[in-house]
Amino acid sequence: MKKQLLKQALSLGMAAALLVGCSGGTTGGGTDNGSSDTEKQEQTDNTTGTEAGATADASGVKVGVSMPTKDLQRWNQDGANMQEQLEAAGYTVDLQYASNDVQQQLSQVENMINNQVDVLVIAAIEGSSLGEALDMAKSAGIPVIAYDRLLMNSDAVSYYATFDNYMVGTVQGQYIIDQLDLDNADGPFNLEITAGDPGDNNALYFYNGAMDLLKPYIDEGKLVVKSGQKDFEDVATAVWATETAQSRAENILSSYYADGTNVDAWLCSNDSTALGVENALAANYNGEYPIITGQDCDIENTKNMIAGKQSMSVFKDTRTLAAQVVKMVTQIVNKETVDVNDTDSYDNGVIKVPSYLCEPVFADASNYKELLIDSGYYTEDQLK
Repeated sequence: MKKQLLKQALSLGMAAALLVGCSGGTTGGGTDNGSSDTEKQEQTDNTTGTEAGATADASGVKVGVSMPTKDLQRWNQDGANMQEQLEAAGYTVDLQYASNDVQQQLSQVENMINNQVDVLVIAAIEGSSLGEALDMAKSAGIPVIAYDRLLMNSDAVSYYATFDNYMVGTVQGQYIIDQLDLDNADGPFNLEITAGDPGDNNALYFYNGAMDLLKPYIDEGKLVVKSGQKDFEDVATAVWATETAQSRAENILSSYYADGTNVDAWLCSNDSTALGVENALAANYNGEYPIITGQDCDIENTKNMIAGKQSMSVFKDTRTLAAQVVKMVTQIVNKETVDVNDTDSYDNGVIKVPSYLCEPVFADASNYKELLIDSGYYTEDQLK
């Protein structure tokens, strides 16, 4: 049953429909680059019945936005989209990046609290690293929205806004199943796995989503992991670093594939780790090119996808998530019911955090123009 639902969700027709939508919660979830669509979006499940962007007076309301780093393209886009849409809605925005330094992020968030922001939006470097700041926010009565990475071990987290992280993994796993035709082909096929940062709560969701679909094929021997590295602890990549993923991939290739054996598929949880694997393959591999998954549709990876060096990337439109967060901020400021569509899945070790999950889709060579260029996410020149 789960496979059938996933196959339906991955159809191109639905991909186009989901490009600018979030799952559940509201109707008309479409959004463009600006905030105007958010303002038009009706909160059909909101008991106040007000419009998402209708705030009594956003002037004087300050929103602190803490992003983990500028080193990954996606966080630059997240921060820029958030700032643009919040400012368009009339808010004052304090946007800061923490250079993947936990102590720097802690200090930045504490400064935002001391500067009396009204709402905090935090994408944590490590989900458990901001306890002191979260305690400060709670004491000051400042609501906290965890952005795309769950803030752990604290009851000071008001809401969580993200994409359906488990579904990201299932999209990747199903893509491998479909491309290898695992339900019909004899196999065996060789699979390697590169997962994400163990300090990022999302990484385990991505891994579990994919492995829940792929494990039955591994157990029956149709998928073979020649390196033997299957457990999350063995395949995780600290801080999602391209260089770390590349070094590990080079070791796997030299140890298990130097005799010309093919790697048929390489499950990579995101684009920075996929890029590391692709770099390693370019320098150390002579077999048929494997199916490679990714996430975020970073520019370099999209170019590789067009060139046939990466098979797919899960597309999480940062404009959509930013629009949803702007909507949630406005609902908080207006003391309205805040839209959530999941109250059970995300336990941070202390509380189950009310969450809003947007639905991801995949881009590949067959549909990237529709998803990425026609939507205005990238221009054609950016992908040359």
